[in-house]
Amino acid sequence: MQSQNKILDDMARVASSAMGVAAGMRGEVEARVREQLERLLAQMDLVSREDFEVIKAVAVAAREEQEALSAKLAALEARLAALEGTQPGGGAAKAAKRPAKAGKGAPEDAG
Repeated sequence: MQSQNKILDDMARVASSAMGVAAGMRGEVEARVREQLERLLAQMDLVSREDFEVIKAVAVAAREEQEALSAKLAALEARLAALEGTQPGGGAAKAAKRPAKAGKGAPEDAG
């Protein structure tokens, strides 16, 4: 019985040592992988989070301004269409179309 206990104790110590070595190796492997990743990321030309947030804010502001200008343009086009519709014969519309035809060299203008 005594010898069996000693064998089991020895096996428990070996297993415990193996677990300690495995844990140490795991820590070392993780440290090496972390170093490699940090080196790789340092070599890449990545944008910092702060720079990304600044550019994102600029893009959002530009988009909002573009939408506002688009709405303003639509309102102006509607106003222009209303003004052209009130003039007899749509004079402004015809005047705007005449130079466009002449500039293109349309066949009906040739002769």
